[in-house]
Amino acid sequence: MKPYVICHMVASIDGRILHSRWRPRTIDGGALFERLHERLGGEAWLIGRVTGQEFAKGAPYHAPADRIYPRAPRLLRRDAAAYGVVLDAHGKIAWGRSDIGGDPIVVALTEQVSDVHLAGLHEDGVSYFFAGERELDLGCVLEFLGRELGVKRLLLEGGGTINGAFLRAGLVDEISLVLCPAVDGAQGAPSVFDSPARDADLRAPIEEMSLQRSEVLEGGAVWLHYRLRNGHPRDSSGAS
Repeated sequence: MKPYVICHMVASIDGRILHSRWRPRTIDGGALFERLHERLGGEAWLIGRVTGQEFAKGAPYHAPADRIYPRAPRLLRRDAAAYGVVLDAHGKIAWGRSDIGGDPIVVALTEQVSDVHLAGLHEDGVSYFFAGERELDLGCVLEFLGRELGVKRLLLEGGGTINGAFLRAGLVDEISLVLCPAVDGAQGAPSVFDSPARDADLRAPIEEMSLQRSEVLEGGAVWLHYRLRNGHPRDSSGAS
């Protein structure tokens, strides 16, 4: 069964999410994000490759693979309080670690990932599974997490491209958005929801958004919770 997906983001009033660019710099967006992340809870959180790369500590995997690895899931932990799920379709992240903040890393891959990369994941003690031959199927990612790891509530906290892909696929159930009293103002700056050029004209199948609750936070930030009602979902493949 698909987990309940909450897209949780902290943004400036113009929807930008790169906190270091905000002016005035009166609120620590990163610290606020983490604190509210803990309040939301959930059995897993999910980010994309670009965000995931920020947590990597290892050198690129170059050592020859000692064997051909089956394209089958390898889950080293099934009892964690929470999992850090990273979409890395083509196997570009060399982790050099097995957890983020104590949460075991679980990587979603495509079957085209090299044996060299899989060998590196084995060496680092990183769990992984496959959700597509050439492109990741986001619906399959969610179904796997629910079925194999018992994830019922997932926090989607990727960059704008990953958030947008889930939104256009009709897979987001709720938006948890914190608007901070700051602006970015730059064209092309990272935003809450975005898309690659090929998907620029695709629209999310959202039929209704209802405000569930709101809360004024310190410093004038406002925390908004919107429940989404989606129509027929679109093809959920194509995340990288």
